[in-house]
Amino acid sequence: MPKSPKFIFVAGGVISGVGKGTAVSAIGALIQRQGYKVSAVKIDPYLNIDAGTMNPTEHGEVFVTKDGLECDQDIGNYERFLNTEITRVNYMTTGQVYLSVIERERNLGYGGKCVEIIPHITREVIERLKKAAKTTRADVLLVEIGGTVGEYQNLIFLEAGRMMQLKNPKDVLWILVTYLPIPSKIGEMKSKPTQHAVRLLNSSGIQPNMILCRASHPIDNIRKEKISTFCNVRPEDVISAPDIESIYDIPLNFAKEKLSEKIILKLGLKPKKQKLDDWKKFVHKMRTAKKEVKIAIVGKYFGVGDFILSDSYLSVIEAIKHAAYSLNVKPKISWLDAETYENNPKNVTELKNYNAVITPGGFGARGVEGKIRAIEFVRKNKIPYLGLCYGMQLAVVEFARNVCGMKGAHTTECSSQTKYPVIDILPEQKEKLAQKNYGGSMRLGNYKCKLIKNTIAASLYGQKIIEERHRHRYELNNDFLPKLLKKGLVVSGINSQRNLAEIIELKNHPYFVGTQFHPEFKSRPLRPHPLFVGLIAKALAGKSSR
Repeated sequence: MPKSPKFIFVAGGVISGVGKGTAVSAIGALIQRQGYKVSAVKIDPYLNIDAGTMNPTEHGEVFVTKDGLECDQDIGNYERFLNTEITRVNYMTTGQVYLSVIERERNLGYGGKCVEIIPHITREVIERLKKAAKTTRADVLLVEIGGTVGEYQNLIFLEAGRMMQLKNPKDVLWILVTYLPIPSKIGEMKSKPTQHAVRLLNSSGIQPNMILCRASHPIDNIRKEKISTFCNVRPEDVISAPDIESIYDIPLNFAKEKLSEKIILKLGLKPKKQKLDDWKKFVHKMRTAKKEVKIAIVGKYFGVGDFILSDSYLSVIEAIKHAAYSLNVKPKISWLDAETYENNPKNVTELKNYNAVITPGGFGARGVEGKIRAIEFVRKNKIPYLGLCYGMQLAVVEFARNVCGMKGAHTTECSSQTKYPVIDILPEQKEKLAQKNYGGSMRLGNYKCKLIKNTIAASLYGQKIIEERHRHRYELNNDFLPKLLKKGLVVSGINSQRNLAEIIELKNHPYFVGTQFHPEFKSRPLRPHPLFVGLIAKALAGKSSR
């Protein structure tokens, strides 16, 4: 093991969304499988303190760590590929960095010195990275810098990395992930944008040690030689990273190019035999699955202009895949906009075409009545259902209205004057909202849940106490629980400390489960979440019976 941690900085060029997060995850998984302790940090160049206040249709899913940090979805990818749990020390924003420096200056932490971007801001970045490496006990820490090189907001992070490499050149490596377009009217892969991206990185005093070339097709030797010549890297350090069917193929593609071995040698570490049997087995199942299961996700964070942004529910989608592949089936996922069921209620009958339905988390009143119509339909038609957070709360609302006779029952998030507030705000949240204390103030992170015997949840988990991650302000109102229970609602999971309902089920239904927490955050490719496995299993059983 190295005496001091090694740092791999990963920056992006040409366009955003080029795949830095999955590249970091895959590289980390490969180095980890050589016996080294690996962790990863995501740097978001936003002034937001965390991702909790960012619109999911603009930024993508908000991922929640076990210690309650709302962060970028790439942290979720790190957890899934590294099969680990990452904490708040592994996430950094420009806002966090500046806030820390300003607070220290206000407390005379700099002893009266003039505080400047360099060296004080960059030094704060470096100290945070070192702390992350120390806290996670990482032999190798991968650092993903969000956005692209050449953006003004990234300069402090590039400078911090440059300073670290200058001080300890053997401990720091730079990888540039770039994109090579193939214009349809030209039909030739173009390397000039990559050359410009490297020069932008050079202008910050940084020479990449390796270049990962993203493209719709594998890059040929001519392009490798050209990039090598004009970007000052060896041809063998120009790595082809073509578009593939699944992100889970990426580690195996990189392994073919011996990427991790090259990185290990550049960092002065000893190469070891790579253990990829478990990953290969998972990918084999993924590739060979022939039987299909059709899953509908009824949500509202999809539309971005003329495009569909499935990233809003990234962890849900990946959790479905993990569960399906574990059962040797291929998931066919459809994104259904809940608002269409509000505008055209008859359209809800299309849910008959699906083997299972999921209503994911969300906030606010938009699309709520459409979601409730969808939930009513799957309840009545015995279609396997999984409601996550808001999806669980709206399932309770639907049950109260249509089974318990509580006309107008609602969540106070949408209707503060409802006669039947079956979902109500947590007491401590009222004061926070009154003070407009929105950022990082929800019930966040891991909480324990006691499972009740002879329930679906207890049989799937196979244990008495579980811990799951939360992100919410509202809960099932216990004042209405007796009437709900009398009509057939089952509370199968309880937070004993506060007597809060964490999991609900329905009697006389093949699979109707709602969770106040977000099980999708803990699903892994090699360790699928039991609630998603249970959903897919029932979806298959229902498909067979039909």
